[in-house]
Amino acid sequence: MKTQLNRREFIRVSAGVGGGLVLGVMIPAFDAYGELVEQKENEFVPNVWLRIARDGTVTILVARSEMGQGVRTALPMIVAEELDADWSKVRIEQAVASADYGSMGTGGSTSVRTSWDRLRKAGASARMMLLQAAAGVWGVKETECRTEAGAVIHKPTGRSLPYGDLVDAASKLKAPENPPLKDPKDFRIIGRKTPRTDTPEKVDGSAVFGIDVKVPGLLHAAVARCPVFGGKVVRYDDMKAKGIDGVKRVAQIDSGVAVIANSTWSAFQGRDALAVTFDEGSAASLSSETIATMLGEYATKKAAVAEKAGDVTSAMASAATKVSASFDAPFLAHATMEPMNTTAWVQKDRCEIWAPTQDPQGYRREAARLCALPEEKVIVHTTYLGGGFGRRWETDVLVEAVQCSKAAGVPVRVTWTREDDMRHDFYRPVSHHLLSGGLSAEGKLVAFTHRIVAPSITGQSSPERIKDGLDKGAVEGTVNLPYDIPNMQIEYVMANTPVPIGSWRSVYPSQNVFALECFIDELAGAAGKDPFEFRRALMLNRPRMLRVLELAAEKSGWGKPLPAGRYRGIAFSPPSFFRTPVAQVAEISIDNRSVRVHRVVCAIDCGIVINPDGLAVQMEGGVVYGLSAALKGEITLKRGRVEQGNFDDYPILTLEETPVVETYSVQSNEAPTGTGEPGLPAIAPAVANAVFQATGKRIRRLPIRLG
Repeated sequence: MKTQLNRREFIRVSAGVGGGLVLGVMIPAFDAYGELVEQKENEFVPNVWLRIARDGTVTILVARSEMGQGVRTALPMIVAEELDADWSKVRIEQAVASADYGSMGTGGSTSVRTSWDRLRKAGASARMMLLQAAAGVWGVKETECRTEAGAVIHKPTGRSLPYGDLVDAASKLKAPENPPLKDPKDFRIIGRKTPRTDTPEKVDGSAVFGIDVKVPGLLHAAVARCPVFGGKVVRYDDMKAKGIDGVKRVAQIDSGVAVIANSTWSAFQGRDALAVTFDEGSAASLSSETIATMLGEYATKKAAVAEKAGDVTSAMASAATKVSASFDAPFLAHATMEPMNTTAWVQKDRCEIWAPTQDPQGYRREAARLCALPEEKVIVHTTYLGGGFGRRWETDVLVEAVQCSKAAGVPVRVTWTREDDMRHDFYRPVSHHLLSGGLSAEGKLVAFTHRIVAPSITGQSSPERIKDGLDKGAVEGTVNLPYDIPNMQIEYVMANTPVPIGSWRSVYPSQNVFALECFIDELAGAAGKDPFEFRRALMLNRPRMLRVLELAAEKSGWGKPLPAGRYRGIAFSPPSFFRTPVAQVAEISIDNRSVRVHRVVCAIDCGIVINPDGLAVQMEGGVVYGLSAALKGEITLKRGRVEQGNFDDYPILTLEETPVVETYSVQSNEAPTGTGEPGLPAIAPAVANAVFQATGKRIRRLPIRLG
């Protein structure tokens, strides 16, 4: 397959995929503006995932966050497929935070993978109830009936009943516990190119992002924070701030001093007028240079062993050729297009939140804690997200919004500027890598070690989860290697710093795969082998991964001549926690010591493809985001401060710089795996390996610089 570049918590009428509708019940719904949405009585609500109206409209609830990755299309496609719905009559609604949906967290490329079985059963259960209802109406056997495009059809006579006509009858039935699921060969929605359901709203401007939310009586807040991580407010003078037109209140909160006003502009102006003195704390002397020195020192400390096979020491000692190298990757910001924001309305006995969050249930728990309320008294509406990339897992902006609303007594939206966002992020961790390899006289890789020195996201947020110094997440992308190496060892040294870190698209594989795949290329060179053939020989016992590697090579024309001045590089990203192998070939040129990427070929095995267009978009997005990091991205520190503040000094890939991206998927009937993040890790090493082909220079540090 090839492709080219809100409602309030409803009355529980069912649990899981069971139960019909109690007729006559009205389900109150509110949109992201807090406006009451009119709903019709007597809908068929077979489970928490869908409802069917008398006019045949099927409303499907989406419990994951839409941040551009397409879940508001892909997840409903799964339900609609098993329901045999008429896709033209499907409507999408965002679910409010609730335990009824299981995990609502959106990250780790898990939305489709972990929802697949649950959503299929939800759709299939409703379909069986409708089929049973029609059989009852006609007085025929269920086996004589089938469903198609929103209707039940009696096979012997050809008569049909649309789903809307079966609302009453189906509502009286009990949902089957284990409804039969379709054979993938019978899919008519899944696997077809399907336009995004959110595109019309985003084109006509009606889509509601967090920054668009409107609530009666809404005020706006901006927060003055210490420029040094961990710093605290000592004192502040708000006289000039209160003199700004529109400023209503100034209040000290946990993260700094908040100025609350009747507009974002007044809030920003008021914040600029504040005089705040901070205690900058011990991190005030932190710099990129001191962190680099620290990582080098930690590299010599005792490491936790993440994975081991054979006898590395003996194999390395007897190897005919020995190769070693070190690699470095910097802190990176998320740089979401929509700056961080959250709207909170804290009342006496309840709290309501409107937020572009990747973790609505986490927001709910945190708001309940802050307000000393039971969770059922907190309502979280998830809006569209103007980019997430892991940044919107964090609750820092929620805490600010809740505390500002408590101080003001009215709904308040906290909005960050681009500079706030860049300088107060939870950054991708910095990392340092030491690798060594031993080759036999025949050029076979017989020994391999990879030591990763990096801060631990888990150790910073949940240190109790770390055992014996090993953060299993920090070694993702290099453990469970795709290559058969008889003697190998993967190690990790935790090197935490005061810099706050968090999940960044693809998390640790974005760094670990860079070091691994650049080094594999270097080993291929030392063995006198073609980089593709060298990898291929190491994958002969890994057929799934081998198919992906070979597909990328085939579609890129690997081994065939390129136009003068063009060069290719290849890299492979192992399944990791995404469970999805990806291979990429980058085609580049170099002009005036600047790298230009012209074409990227992606091969992927993600199991069943829900929406081929969605897959292409995911891979293209991963490539573009990864290229921005590989060619441009770097967060540096001086005197405890982040030096970058906006896109002038933290540039991203422009449209003119964006390559043609081709996506090829391996045909599969296996359950789907992740696609949102797997497209990113291989692009940096693929480009770096192409740079070596062009210049003979090995790239050992990101971002790639030739000057």
